[in-house]
Amino acid sequence: MLDFNNTEIAFSSKTRGELRNAYWLFSTIKYPFLVQTAKVATHIALKIHFPLAWAVKPTLYKQFVGGENLEDCTKAMEHLRQFNVKSTLDYSAEGEKTPAGIQATFKETLRSIDFAKENPNIAYAVFKPSTITTDELLAKASEKKEELTIEEVKAFREFRERFMAFCQRAYDNQVRILVDAEDYCFQDAIDELTNEAMRKFNKERAIVFATLQMYRHDRMPYLRRIYADALEKDYYPGIKFVRGAYMEEERARAAALGYPDPICKDKQATDDNYDEGVQFVVDHIDCMELFMGTHNEKSNYKLARLMNEKGLKRDDPRIFFSQLLGMSDNISFNLAHAGYNVTKYVPYAKVRDVLPYLIRRAEENTSVAGQTGRELRMLQAELDRRKNRSSN
Repeated sequence: MLDFNNTEIAFSSKTRGELRNAYWLFSTIKYPFLVQTAKVATHIALKIHFPLAWAVKPTLYKQFVGGENLEDCTKAMEHLRQFNVKSTLDYSAEGEKTPAGIQATFKETLRSIDFAKENPNIAYAVFKPSTITTDELLAKASEKKEELTIEEVKAFREFRERFMAFCQRAYDNQVRILVDAEDYCFQDAIDELTNEAMRKFNKERAIVFATLQMYRHDRMPYLRRIYADALEKDYYPGIKFVRGAYMEEERARAAALGYPDPICKDKQATDDNYDEGVQFVVDHIDCMELFMGTHNEKSNYKLARLMNEKGLKRDDPRIFFSQLLGMSDNISFNLAHAGYNVTKYVPYAKVRDVLPYLIRRAEENTSVAGQTGRELRMLQAELDRRKNRSSN
């Protein structure tokens, strides 16, 4: 029986020293004021080019990042594979949006897609659209497309070419690729390009996956439009579900600019929206594929139960569960042990470039209800179990 409280399976990949280090880290980042202090200090340090690797690498970086480059991630991938967990390598550098920086990100992301080709340890490739253009252009193309200048139209055309180059390379390599979701003000342009890419590349199977942030109350209508469009134009949509990552910023921006709040009224409404989306895709799994990214135990139990009710095999290749590296191992490793398809998001980048990502992970663990407390309870339970076993 699937049991996310089984800490022996959950932490079978970790030594006692690694468990203690993880416990210390989560004990530290559970305090919002410490995380905010670290965020401010990191921002200052980056501006003055103060070296931070000595402090970050043995702590946040070690817990949440696979390595500095693709080759560094091989060890983490091999380690996960031993426990039937696949990897989704995510180039998480967030450098300056200069032409040189954008081009460097473009090339590295292409390299990651090539790296995934015929690699049995890698389940998906992934890219974040806002890393290959400027925020200003992406927002304007989404919200005021008719007002783009000639120069902006040219710049957006170049962004589209980079976007489609990723999808083309994934198709050529037969690697499934996830298009990460972004802020509300960016998403319309991303949705439009993702839909175009799915129509072009998903004729025989799902290669390109749209990401739906289900804390947005308009995502179920969008999902139904994708389904109807797929039936009409004969392609297989790939759908990745997440709850969402920008709630406070979204609500503040909506209030400041005077447009309707795009976020569900409360957490229960978000959870209901999320579960409805997953149910919809599973109900139509003959013509869709599902990537469920969540640390929510109830949602993972529900999908496992739903698959059983539908008579779907646990390792049905059209359905994957996913969590982030360094988080919710009780979910990932117990699902994998039970025979379900599981992949960990494995970020990689140099310490300096990945710091914004690491700060978000720390913030997430102070804001997600129960997340840090659950991690600490699980880690303590396993430490106690091992201590009792060794004393007997």
